[in-house]
Amino acid sequence: GDHLKVCSQGYTCCSQEMEEKYSQQSKHDFRNAVVELSNHLQTMFSSRYKKFDEFFKELLENAEKSLNDMFVRTYGRLYMQNSELFKDLFVELKRYYVGGNVNLEEMLNEFWARLLERMFRLVNPQYHFTDEYLECVSKYTEQLKPFGDVPRKLKLQVTRAFVAARTFAQGLAVARDVVSKVSAVNPTPQGTRALLKMMYCPYCRGLVSVKPCYNYCFNVMRGCLANQGDLDTEWNAFMDSMLMVAERLEGPFNIESVMDPIDVKISDAIMNMQENSMQVSQKVFQGCGQPKTLAQGRTARSVSESGFSARFRPYNPEERPTTAAGTSLDRLVTDVKEKLKQAKKFWSSLPGNICNDEKMSVGTVNENECWNGSAKSRYDFAVTGNGLASQVNNPEVEVDITKPDMVIRRQIMALRVMTNKLKNAYSGNDVDFIDISEESSGEESGSGCDLQQCSLEFEFNTTEVTGNSNKSDKNVNTSAATRSGLSQAALLLSILFLAMQRQWR
Repeated sequence: GDHLKVCSQGYTCCSQEMEEKYSQQSKHDFRNAVVELSNHLQTMFSSRYKKFDEFFKELLENAEKSLNDMFVRTYGRLYMQNSELFKDLFVELKRYYVGGNVNLEEMLNEFWARLLERMFRLVNPQYHFTDEYLECVSKYTEQLKPFGDVPRKLKLQVTRAFVAARTFAQGLAVARDVVSKVSAVNPTPQGTRALLKMMYCPYCRGLVSVKPCYNYCFNVMRGCLANQGDLDTEWNAFMDSMLMVAERLEGPFNIESVMDPIDVKISDAIMNMQENSMQVSQKVFQGCGQPKTLAQGRTARSVSESGFSARFRPYNPEERPTTAAGTSLDRLVTDVKEKLKQAKKFWSSLPGNICNDEKMSVGTVNENECWNGSAKSRYDFAVTGNGLASQVNNPEVEVDITKPDMVIRRQIMALRVMTNKLKNAYSGNDVDFIDISEESSGEESGSGCDLQQCSLEFEFNTTEVTGNSNKSDKNVNTSAATRSGLSQAALLLSILFLAMQRQWR
């Protein structure tokens, strides 16, 4: 209509009123395209995290119930009088899994020491033991090995399995949150103009049905998603680390194979203590001194009240409890491994996947019958690379490479931190819990920030200018701005890095 102007060499192609309308529409279309592709990935990570979390928690509940049922049948009143000891064990295991400050190794050592104190009293009912004496007894736990090799093996298995399980579940949650924050794109004014020119300027020429050329769309998306492209390296390393820990979950760090028979293992340890009680007691008496003997009547009452019949009854394993959360760890891991493999290179593939949508471009066919930014013709510019630094040669979008997106830089750091934790978990080393609730979640990416205000963890590679001539002046100015910004920012490197570390922690 009369309100439209013919497209010029610049980005303005409509009246001011219509340009504002189409600018908002182009941003809306762009955001929808990004969200549509990322929503599936975010939903996948969210659902798998919930499933793993549900599975691990139910597995612990089943293991505790199984132990309680078994020990009531096997040891009767003896267990019921000492059940808080076992209850505390599961309380601490649950607290560790949900992020509590629990040292698994110390906690398990404490459990066996307390169990030895209780058992020592039961196998020596004729003696009176003070609290100080029982503390001396507990010091002999490692030396005498009253429970056989069960404590050492169980400590190794529980520590590795719980570290791997908790860290893997955290990794799924971090992946979910990274996708959520990074996909909330907010294009810069330069990006908005490029989107307007690509998506709505054809209307100025009456080319309503002509769609943008594929490589033209590619360049616009590479420019608008320049910061997202920088995620790819850390994202792929993170996916690889998740896959490594997944392999551990299927093998030696399988928490299901550790927790499911934990009642039998602890029962075996108790039986071992009972069988060797005489030798253990003699060595303790030698080290801690001969305890005082109770009066004849009190000794008899102690034996009667405890219900101890000189030997614990052996346990015959019955049917195990139903599988936690209606599935098994092997099935969960097999499923998520496929999804992790598919998620690799998501961010570097995002521009191409958007342009593969028939609503966004003609695709790789009809390359001569598409909108190239100024006419219905072939698009002749080469496609730029991924990432912020590569956009110095982008012929379609002006990108200030001295202003990296702060939100995305935070997510890159979050991925890097989580990757290191996954590598430690893969090696069986305990790792700190990440409280993801503390991370800011209300920011959109794309607005950029001054280099002096941004993380300096990235070096901007100098790229030789090979684009069209009408971009050369801009490229020279951008390169100069880069050098100037880096020089000024270097002075604040150490202070900013420490500050950012505290913020990301």
